[in-house]
Amino acid sequence: MDELIDILTKEGKPSGKTALKSEVHRKGLYHNTAHIWFYTHDGQILLAQRAASKSICPLLWDVSVAGHVDAGETIEEAAIRETQEEIGLIIKENDLFKIGVFPCFQSYENGIVDNEFHHTYLVELKVSLEKLKPQPGEVEALELVTVKSFKSLLANSESNAYFVASNRDYYEMVLEGLIEKLSYE
Repeated sequence: MDELIDILTKEGKPSGKTALKSEVHRKGLYHNTAHIWFYTHDGQILLAQRAASKSICPLLWDVSVAGHVDAGETIEEAAIRETQEEIGLIIKENDLFKIGVFPCFQSYENGIVDNEFHHTYLVELKVSLEKLKPQPGEVEALELVTVKSFKSLLANSESNAYFVASNRDYYEMVLEGLIEKLSYE
């Protein structure tokens, strides 16, 4: 779907302009995304395998839920909407625990230029994996991994074709935020 997206300045401030998602990625316009990392009370992390049909990094494992913030939508509204669309789970705004905004500026061989600000949240997963419904065309599969497994997979991400290798620094920041959050609970 070619939704309308709010355009930002390179500093991440609203520009007052909008563009279609296809134009945003073709021209490398700056924009917001919502990233939601689900975790369990016993320290497991929910990973989503990108659908085989995705134009960027198909079949690699990544953030539990992620998506673009539509024009006029708050980042929290996008996080709630994307969670329901991608894994069939209904969450509320007060479930979201923000750990930061991570600039992610990348270009891909297929011509897509991603200049995104990942507004990143942690949310406790309170249902079993079997209750989640992966969205066809977005999510191939879901799995829970321990923090220890996540660290091991991440340490070998350059060679194991598991994670999106270019996102390693981002994953490490998320892992730090998650470990900190788990230590307070």
